[in-house]
Amino acid sequence: MPKGNVVFVLHAHLPYIHHPEYKFFLEENWLFEAITETYVPLLRMFKRLEKEGIKFNLTMSITPPLMEMLANKSLQEKYINRMTKLIELAGKEIERTKSENPKKHKMAKYYYEDLKEILYIFKDVYNGNILNGFKEYLEKDRLDIITCNATHGFLPLMEMYPQAIRAQIEQGIKTYEKHMGRKPRGIWLAESAYFSGLDKYLSEYGIEYFFVDSHGFWYADERPKYGVYRPIITPNNVFVFARDPESSEQVWSAEIGYPGDGRYREFYRDIGFDREFEYIKPYIDPSGVRMNTGIKYHKITSKQTPQNQKDFYDIDEAILAAKEHAMDFLRKKEQQSKKLISLFNGIEPVIVAPFDAELFGHWWYEGPIFLEEFMRQASKSSLVRTLKASDVVDIVEKVQIATPATSTWGANGYNEVWLNGTNDWIYPHLHEMVEKITELAQKYPNKDEVEPEIRRALNQMARELLLAQSSDWAFIMTTRTSVEYAVNRTKTHIKRFLELYDMVNNGKVDTKKLSYYEWTDDIFSDIDYTMYLKTDK
Repeated sequence: MPKGNVVFVLHAHLPYIHHPEYKFFLEENWLFEAITETYVPLLRMFKRLEKEGIKFNLTMSITPPLMEMLANKSLQEKYINRMTKLIELAGKEIERTKSENPKKHKMAKYYYEDLKEILYIFKDVYNGNILNGFKEYLEKDRLDIITCNATHGFLPLMEMYPQAIRAQIEQGIKTYEKHMGRKPRGIWLAESAYFSGLDKYLSEYGIEYFFVDSHGFWYADERPKYGVYRPIITPNNVFVFARDPESSEQVWSAEIGYPGDGRYREFYRDIGFDREFEYIKPYIDPSGVRMNTGIKYHKITSKQTPQNQKDFYDIDEAILAAKEHAMDFLRKKEQQSKKLISLFNGIEPVIVAPFDAELFGHWWYEGPIFLEEFMRQASKSSLVRTLKASDVVDIVEKVQIATPATSTWGANGYNEVWLNGTNDWIYPHLHEMVEKITELAQKYPNKDEVEPEIRRALNQMARELLLAQSSDWAFIMTTRTSVEYAVNRTKTHIKRFLELYDMVNNGKVDTKKLSYYEWTDDIFSDIDYTMYLKTDK
């Protein structure tokens, strides 16, 4: 009997933020929050399902900057220090909440035990490098880990520079191989951004499949027969999957999505802001800037309820809600599959449900419970099954040839999030940087014959360019959060690049300055500037 195939895709990405020059740096906490609330909870979920003998299948992209940060010893040590402080705070909260409210006290005890377990998993089970946990499930064929372009650069705005696109793809693949020990089969293009012709580059590097948003199929050069519910293959022999809009709306719609349920934890109430300053001071930014601690005692209650009137959160009530929502989602996938199988005369649909990984746990605290329960219940379903994207590529027999339309998964579906009046100033600089490094790569095409200091400077120029190209900076400028940091990061990488360019051109490398840049912008130890020689003839 035909079944519906559900391909759940989690895109795990954070920009490369590492400041070894500071003992504490606020934005590094983005990584620490994601490890605590998303990445380790996902590993715990895999372990539980495995122990129960539940067959689960997930596709997950872990981007090169995230891999590099998770494998970075300095960041691992900082994370352990951060967690040690949080466990100390959680211990204090157990005493403090005894006289406040029984639900707060219950959650204080919960957080204390939960944080201790997460630190144990991080430090003792995986020796600080949780990539090994994800790799374990890749090798067990439960998880399909794919790569992304090097620094999550926005490829449609590099269309006029083939060497820049190739550098982004090539470095992304090298970094995946370094950490996973094999070649990636698939790629998540940053922001799911595609332009006609990009598949040629993916094919050059042996990438077998990628993903686009729904309208990439709806407006393809030839409309796919099965809409977004079967992959297509491009003229350059790369499979393409499209996002199912129904799944996206059901899970994360601001209006009807599950995470808005009143029983779930309220993200914006945190004791980092609620407790008196002298008490919380040792656990926030040493400069005195308040920040999230992850210890939160309130539930959403309702969207209309003011923050200061939210009810207290109860983890057991929230777990029940997550399980109800997982069953509801499964029923909807079963109904959707039955309808599609009927429409397709028995052909099995492929329903692709991609989300930012950090939605599960960080933004939606109960998201990992929802996902775990969905996998548990789906394994018993007679109407749907979960598959990895690579499974589909391996078993699909007839595939329509078509070229997807230019598209992204950003607001309104095209490029406006990454190119508008708030961020358009960066692109002339990025383009100039590509032209300058190409010029120098052509001047020094044989890296083994280049003086070591010049070669180091050229490689550092490549790092500064890739870091400046991160789509996160343009995104942050558009969304108006942490704008100062994004602007500073962009300007810093441009400035360092141009300084290095002058050094190389003058034949005089300031090794003290170069060493400092290599230490602070220390991504991609295996980088090779000659990748910018790969222009089109």
